[in-house]
Amino acid sequence: MCGIVGYVGKGNVQEVLLHGLEKLEYRGYDSAGILVVDADNKGHLFKEKGRIADLLAIVDMDIDAHVGIGHTRWATHGVPSVENAHPHQSTDGRFTLVHNGVIENFKEIKDEYLQDVTFVSQTDTEIVVQLIGKIAAEENLNGKEALRRALSIVRGSYAFALVDTQAPNVFYAAKNKSPLLIGLGDDFNVVASDAMATVQITNQYVEIHDGEMVTLTAEGVTIETLNGKTIARNPYTAQIDASDLEKGTYPYYMLKEIDEQPAVMRNIVQKYQNEEGRLTVPEDLVTAMLAADRIHIVACGTSYHSGWVGKHYLEKFAQIPTEVHVASEFSYNPPLLTGNPFFVFLTQSGETADSRQVLVKVKEWGYPSLTITNVAGSTLSREADFTLLLHAGPEIAVASTKAYTAQIAVLAVLSDALGAKLGHDMGINMVRELGIVATAMEAVIDDKERIGELANIYLPNTRNAFYIGRGLDYYVSMEAALKLKEISYIQTEGFAAGELKHGTIALIEEGTPVLAIITQANVASHTRGNIEEVRSRGANTCVFAMEGLAHDNDQVILPAVHPALAPLLTVVPTQLMAYYATLARGYDVDKPRNLAKSVTVE
Repeated sequence: MCGIVGYVGKGNVQEVLLHGLEKLEYRGYDSAGILVVDADNKGHLFKEKGRIADLLAIVDMDIDAHVGIGHTRWATHGVPSVENAHPHQSTDGRFTLVHNGVIENFKEIKDEYLQDVTFVSQTDTEIVVQLIGKIAAEENLNGKEALRRALSIVRGSYAFALVDTQAPNVFYAAKNKSPLLIGLGDDFNVVASDAMATVQITNQYVEIHDGEMVTLTAEGVTIETLNGKTIARNPYTAQIDASDLEKGTYPYYMLKEIDEQPAVMRNIVQKYQNEEGRLTVPEDLVTAMLAADRIHIVACGTSYHSGWVGKHYLEKFAQIPTEVHVASEFSYNPPLLTGNPFFVFLTQSGETADSRQVLVKVKEWGYPSLTITNVAGSTLSREADFTLLLHAGPEIAVASTKAYTAQIAVLAVLSDALGAKLGHDMGINMVRELGIVATAMEAVIDDKERIGELANIYLPNTRNAFYIGRGLDYYVSMEAALKLKEISYIQTEGFAAGELKHGTIALIEEGTPVLAIITQANVASHTRGNIEEVRSRGANTCVFAMEGLAHDNDQVILPAVHPALAPLLTVVPTQLMAYYATLARGYDVDKPRNLAKSVTVE
C-alpha cells in the first residue's frame, strides 16, 4: 500500500517526483524518499520519516537530475523510520530500488543468497536490492539482466522501480499483483502507482501486466516478459481532470467528498440512463447474472458494508439468493460452491489485493464475474468478465464516503435492471427516487453545522461508542461505526439493535454514546424498544430517524426517501459525525494513523 513514482527525461525531476508523491500520499504516509541521478551519473538519496512535507524540507531542488525514483510508504516490514524508508540501496551503492507489495520468500532469499550482507533496514525491499546487486556482481550482468534474474527468484506481490548508476538515462520497472502504470511524454517517460500522480504532465498511459518488466528512457519504453519477449501495447487516455484532485476551498478532502455525494447520485443516473429514460446495464451482463442461481459479493472494509445493502437489493429486486464475503477470509477459506454462481467484486480502487486474490481463484474455477469500481482500467476491472463504473470521481481521503454511496447506488441500478428483465415490479421509479435521494442529501449536508454540534455533545471525550439499527439500518450502522473508529480512533461497534441484549449490553454504562438509525417502518418500534433498553442503563442516546417515523425529541430528522434507498441518505450524517468528532480531537481527517487508501497488500 505504498506509492511509487519514477521519471526519466528533461525537466525538474525532483519537482515531478515530489508532486507525484504528494498525490500518492493516500497510499501511505509513514515515510518517504527519492533518489535522483545528476548529469555526472551520481546518485543523491533523500529519505525522511513522516509526510511528504517533511521530505520536501530536506531535498536539494537545485540538483540537475535526469532520472529519479520516489516512494511514499505504508509500513509492512519494519517500523516507520528513516532506515526503513525507501528507496533502498545495494551495499556498493550501484542499485537503488523502490517497492510496493510484500515479498513472501524474503527470509529464504536472505538465508540462501545474502548471508554475508550487512543490512541497514528491516524491510523485505532491501533484501531484493541486495539480491540484485549480488547477482550483478557475481554473474557480471547489467542492471536489466540482474533484475530479470532476481525476479525469477522473488515470490510475492511487487511493483519495482530500479536505478542502476552504471546505466545512465534509464531506469527499470516490474510488476506482479501490485499496481504500476507507464506514463508517456514527448521528452520524458514515467511510471506511477496511480495516474493521478502524474496526470499534470501526461494523460497517456500504458498498462503493465503481471510478470512483465519495463525499460524506460526519455525517448521510449520497452515492455518485456520475464522470458525476454517484447510486448506491444497501445496507450489509453486517462479520464482524470487534474482539478478534481485539488481540495479547492475545503480544509479536507473528506468534507469535499461528502459534499459531492448528491452530484455523484445525479451523475450515476445520467451515466446509466437509456434513451427511454430507464436505468440500464449491459444486456450481456443481465443475461449472465440471471443464469446464476446464487450471487456471491466479495469485498473488504467499506465495500463489504455496501455489499450487505447490495445483497438486500439483489434478493428483493431480482430475487436471486446472495451471499456477502470478506475477501481476505474467502481467499483461504472459500465456502462450498454449488450450481451456477456469479461473483460480484466491490472495490473503490480496483486494486484491492485481497479481492484480487479471490478473483484469481474464481477465474481458475471458471465462474463469471463482475467488478464494480471507481477506476476504469484497474486490475480487477481488467480481469473480471464485466465492469460497472461508479462514476464518483477521484476519492482521495482515506475514509471512503462517496465511493460507498456510489456503490450502493450502482447496486440498486443493477438490481433494478435485473428485476425489470424478470418482470418484477417493485414499484420503484429508480430515476425519480435517486433524484429525491440527491436532494435529501443536499438538505442534510446544508445542515452540517448542526451535525457538528451533535458530535461535540455526544462524542467529545468518549473512548467507545455504538451504532445500532435493524435491517438496512444495521448495515449502515456497520459503516457508520467504521467511519468513526478509523479517523477519530473512538472504538465503535455497529450492532443489530436486537443483538445488544445478547451480551454486549454489559458494556453499556453511564454516558456511553449509542447512536440509533431508524428508517424501516416494520422494525422502527423494535429499535425504539432497544433504545429504551440502553437508555435505562445510562446510555447517552442520539437518534437519526426518517420523516414519518421520527419522534419530536429525535436529534436528527431526515427527509423522507424510499425506504429501500434510505442507506444512501442515513450514512451522510454519520459521515459528518465522524468528521467533526475527528476535528474536535485534533486529528488529521484525511490521513488517519496506520491506514492507507488503496490496500494493495494481503
